[in-house]
Formats: sequence, structure tokens, C-alpha cells
Amino acid sequence: MRQASLLDRWIGHADQALRVALGPPPHDTQPSPAADIADAEMDETERRHAGGLMRINHTGEVCAQALYAGQAATARSDRVRREMADAAREEEDHLAWCAERLDELGDRPSYLNPLWYAGSFTIGAVAGLAGDRWSLGFVEATERQVESHLDDHLDTLPAPDQRSRAIVARMKEDEARHADMAVEHGARTLPGPVQGLMAATAGLMKLITYRV
Repeated sequence: MRQASLLDRWIGHADQALRVALGPPPHDTQPSPAADIADAEMDETERRHAGGLMRINHTGEVCAQALYAGQAATARSDRVRREMADAAREEEDHLAWCAERLDELGDRPSYLNPLWYAGSFTIGAVAGLAGDRWSLGFVEATERQVESHLDDHLDTLPAPDQRSRAIVARMKEDEARHADMAVEHGARTLPGPVQGLMAATAGLMKLITYRV
């Protein structure tokens, strides 16, 4: 079988970007954690708030796909490249679950997902160029921050919205496992200012995505 060339791989990355940012949601490989939970009545304010939070989570999964793709594109070892690809496949389930829940809430993904994808892919590629241990450190820092923001969502989702809560709780477990995986494989701890910049950027993205 012919080995994929650099051009082949970049065409593949472009195809993935279009599918993730603009295409229909992927098919999940595992059933949604909300599958057996009945939807509850919510007033319009609660439904809009839940939709805004799940839009943030959906965009977060779009960014996760882009980050892992960027890091895989520039990873220096096949092992790290495979680990990034495996993590990205699991994040596809999260993307599918969030898209399904948005539809149930009568809401939509962010209009800015192509922009978020492009920026995240670039950041991931730069992290990969810094070396595999720094790239894994970026994974750990990112997943720890995502885990924290999912905790915040569990605190602020409307009480009746148990379907969204089940999805967010499962995502939180998976993100923590991805962070632990990065540490086990030699992640280097990112400097405090870098983590602070990451948190500030994520905060701005969440503020915009809640509404747009």
C-alpha cells in the first residue's frame, strides 16, 4: 500500500476541517449518556441558557478536533501521532452528543466554528512543533481547563435539564482521562503565563460562543 505523502496528509486535514466545522455531526460510536433520560419541561429562559452552554461545549469539541489534528500533523513520533488520533476519535462522540442535544433544545452550533477550528489547528500545530513532551503538556493543560469549565456548567445548567447534565458529566470524565494519559506519556508542565493565556483565550471564546 502506498504511504501517504505530505500532500495527502494535508488534503486529509483540509477535508477534516470542512467536515468538523461545517458538515453534519459525526455518527457516535457510543450511545449518548442522555439516551435513557427523559427530556424535562423548561421555560424559555432555561432552554436558551442550556442551549448557550451546550453551544459552548459543541464548539469546544470542534476546537478539540482541530487541536489534536494540528498536533498530529507536526508530531515528531508515530506514537504521539497515534495517541492524538485516538483521542480525537473519542472526542467525535462528544461532538455528536452535543450536536444532538443542541437540536433537541431547538438551538444551533456557533456560526464562528470555522474560525475557531482554524485558530485551534494552528495552535495545535505550533504545540506539536515545540516537541512531543511539550505537545503532551499542552494536551494536559487544555484538558484540565476543559474539565474545570465543565464543572462550572454542571453548576449552572438548569436543574431540570438532566439530559445535558448527563452528557457534560461523561465528557468531564473523558477529558480527565485524556489529561492523565498525557501525563503518563511524559507531558511537560506548561509555564504559568502560557496556561494563563490559554485560560484567557478560552474565556473569550466562551463569552462569544454563548451568543453567536
